[in-house]
Amino acid sequence: MSAILTVVGLGSGNPDRLTLGIVNKLRTASKVYVRTKEHPAMQALEELGVESQSFDTLYESFSSFPEVYEAITQKLLEEARSGDEDTEIVYAVPGHPMVAESAVSKLRLRCAEEGIRLNILGGESFLDEAFVRLGFDPIEGFQLLDASGISRSQLRPELHTLIGQVYDTFTASEAKLCLMELYPSEYEVTVGHALGVAGEERIVKVPLYELDRQEGYGNLSLIYIPADRSESLRNRTFDRLHEIVGILRSPEGCPWDREQTHDSLRKNLIEETYEVLETIDEDDPEHMKEELGDLLLQILLHSQMEEELGAFTVFDVIEGLNGKLIFRHPHVFGDKDAQDAEAALQNWEGMKAEEKRRKGIKPEAESALSGVPRDLPALMKAYKLQKKASKVGFDWDNVQDVLAKIGEELDELKEAIDTDAPAEEQMLELGDLLFAATNAARFIEADPEEALTRTNRKFVERFQYIERRLHDKGIRPKDSSLEEMEALWQEAKAEERGRQ
Repeated sequence: MSAILTVVGLGSGNPDRLTLGIVNKLRTASKVYVRTKEHPAMQALEELGVESQSFDTLYESFSSFPEVYEAITQKLLEEARSGDEDTEIVYAVPGHPMVAESAVSKLRLRCAEEGIRLNILGGESFLDEAFVRLGFDPIEGFQLLDASGISRSQLRPELHTLIGQVYDTFTASEAKLCLMELYPSEYEVTVGHALGVAGEERIVKVPLYELDRQEGYGNLSLIYIPADRSESLRNRTFDRLHEIVGILRSPEGCPWDREQTHDSLRKNLIEETYEVLETIDEDDPEHMKEELGDLLLQILLHSQMEEELGAFTVFDVIEGLNGKLIFRHPHVFGDKDAQDAEAALQNWEGMKAEEKRRKGIKPEAESALSGVPRDLPALMKAYKLQKKASKVGFDWDNVQDVLAKIGEELDELKEAIDTDAPAEEQMLELGDLLFAATNAARFIEADPEEALTRTNRKFVERFQYIERRLHDKGIRPKDSSLEEMEALWQEAKAEERGRQ
């Protein structure tokens, strides 16, 4: 048999709040361990004659808190195993044992596995003091976060938020940076130190950007952000976006939005995608932000339509995407390695094939050209088809062979035109030429869609230069001669070279 292991809470800091039962347990224990002696209640325990050993030295021996808590857990388990059933070992922690005490959570699991008797006696948590001293009712909506592991996804401004474990300026800075992803830099937050401890309590309100410029952070420090249900904050959350789209599609919403279907919005989805691409080409972050929002709206609308039918929601879409990203990146989330982008791409393709097998699809039984979307723009589709064919060996040996093929296809197009072949035949010959040119793009590792986009942009800039110069002369392009416009075209080219 093993010893009894009992965990007790020393309360939030005021010794007067220690319960009589916990004091008696500490005085009669065979051995008492405390997580830290840096706690206001420790002086009172010493005055009561309670002898204890602390784990303070472990904080200096290990580089991270998880390592410290694991070491505490191991030590207590060893003590319990070596004792007998008449022995009781007490482990005392600040506050309440079940609030922000990782070692206690570990003990609950490990003691159950090993058959060690574990008792937990509550103490006053720092939360009890926070509710009183900061003046809010948790039933209004409340969350407790850890400053050392806080993330943007956890923040919910409509809830009262307490951030504990603010041990020092560094953790305060980490919390500040996370909060500023949602809250304005001037937003007022409250910092509390040693709440309820006579002579030590300090409560100060500061703008968010000054959070890590305060002094006095320690074991009894926290940050409080009152619940805020203002539109300005809610509008920065994904949940609010989902709610708005649902309202627009509801019977009380917008007549136009209610009438839309997947088919009616198909064109909008394509147009919004190309508008995003335009902002990328223009390197315009402000415009990109707006256009990405328009594209996101299309995704929300299509998802909302399926939600109304009970098929899936946008959160199912997100779940599927998260799962896919994790599964297809075993070199990041698993045990595989990828030293460069090529290796990462191989992992991606391998996991895609594995996904298909899990769905009962045999990748080896599919066409080598499978997976290319039917409605891709033709130039992009040609590029992808050629890449897939290349992977199974159907390809030219070198770019010179490709250039010869382009010459051959050009001759055939000339012949079709010279012989006045039917328009359909001429069009097919033109398609062959474009397809061959796409092969050249692949061999020189240039995206043909991007190459043509740049040429289009260059054409627009040069032609607009011609228009401006003619306008300065009081002439319209249609009233000018080809020779004059060609001369201005060459001027535009020279000006471009001067800027390069």
